[in-house]
Amino acid sequence: MKLFSPQKANALIPKLAPLVFDLLEKRRDLAIKLLATDPALQRGVTQPSARLAGLRSPFPPARFGELKGEIVRLIHRIEAHGCLLKDLDLGLLDFPSMRDSEIVYLCWKSGEPAVAFWHGCEESFRDRKPIDGLFAQNL
Repeated sequence: MKLFSPQKANALIPKLAPLVFDLLEKRRDLAIKLLATDPALQRGVTQPSARLAGLRSPFPPARFGELKGEIVRLIHRIEAHGCLLKDLDLGLLDFPSMRDSEIVYLCWKSGEPAVAFWHGCEESFRDRKPIDGLFAQNL
């Protein structure tokens, strides 16, 4: 597991922020497309291809595979830097770090200017605390 100092995590934000923005945009596009094609929301509209696919197969037809693939590729690109995507809807990233000889997560949310918070490994976003001087600087 790669460990980050607050400085190293912040140095990655300019690279990661555009990827997270693209991820959020594609996630939003997928949600809109799924809602727009949901048969339960279509009054009186039948989709013959879906009906026929349902007759031949117990599985619904694959939808929006290319967009789903783009989302997965973006997640892999983000996590290849050593951070963890914790919440796809918020654009929330955690960076493993060392604080006072304990593994913790530095926490960044899309739209924030820098990594300025941390939380324990068993804690969540709502338990974030401001970064203090007890983080290892030489990671």
